[in-house]
Amino acid sequence: MHYRTLGATGIRVSPFALGTMMFGALGNPDHDDCIRMIHRALDAGVNLVDTADIYASGESEEIVGKALQGRRDDVVLATKLGLPMGDDPNRRGASRRWIVAEVEHSLRRLRTDHIDLYQVHRPDPDTDVEETLSALTDLVRAGKVRAIGSSALPASDMVHAQWVAERRGLERFRTEQPAYSILDRGIEAEVLPVAQRHGLGVLVWSPLAKGMLTGRIRREQPTDLRRVERFTSLRDESRLAAVERLVALADEAGLRMTHLAMAFAIAHPGVTSALIGPRTGEQLDDLLAGAEVTLSDDVLDRIDAVVAPGTNVGAPDQATYLPPALRDPDLRRRPAGRRAASAA
Repeated sequence: MHYRTLGATGIRVSPFALGTMMFGALGNPDHDDCIRMIHRALDAGVNLVDTADIYASGESEEIVGKALQGRRDDVVLATKLGLPMGDDPNRRGASRRWIVAEVEHSLRRLRTDHIDLYQVHRPDPDTDVEETLSALTDLVRAGKVRAIGSSALPASDMVHAQWVAERRGLERFRTEQPAYSILDRGIEAEVLPVAQRHGLGVLVWSPLAKGMLTGRIRREQPTDLRRVERFTSLRDESRLAAVERLVALADEAGLRMTHLAMAFAIAHPGVTSALIGPRTGEQLDDLLAGAEVTLSDDVLDRIDAVVAPGTNVGAPDQATYLPPALRDPDLRRRPAGRRAASAA
């Protein structure tokens, strides 16, 4: 495993990171099996483990905490907060109130006294970023957190957060965690260049495009109806058409689809690590087997011909962050009376 520096933190991490969203009730409820997978990944050289408070309502963090007993010092441990933890409107977001409370919950579940990378899971448009950075700065100074990061932050917000940190003398986001895959290359246009300009490490999630790049989701093959209902992208015709071309490309290159997808995700110089999210040991073994695969310029050029650089195939699904004004029409339109007056 060839390690890379995580932005300007000085922390060395593996190009594959173990994502644990599937550990617990959401995917694999067998704690012992999940712990074995974590140990198998660590033994293979993976040293970055990423989880979140919301994964199975904290169960994933608990599994990770149990797995790292006796191995904690060898692991770069990352977790996230911000998505709703129940119905209470204050048990979510990036306010100081919630940050200082939830970090204690995560530390308890993870069975550790510090978190190496604490990330804001999604942008919180209701909270001033200065308040968020101020609270996170206090955690760093208290020794509970080593570095802080963001996830799914638009490029303009990334720049604004860096500006606020500099002007206010606060800790700055050291990493960004966006979605990135062959089918979802939009971050190449602005997010990755901004991250490189500001020295941010980038941990990309969903490099297999929610399973579309495993080769198991095809036009003529049945798939899990529950997943299709949850992620509309899985039945997007333009994405399915692109997958067919990529399957042929992988076959001609003599590569498994999963290996093609993962090698692509870590080939961009702006990407530090790509998160793998196995549910079973078999899936983990397949992904680890491709850790040393690199793609030739010819293969990368052919991928560019299927999906143009800086573009996404199809419409975003429910898991993709969109600013509030893109979801709520009322936020991008003047009140009816003003529109009528303007028209007159």
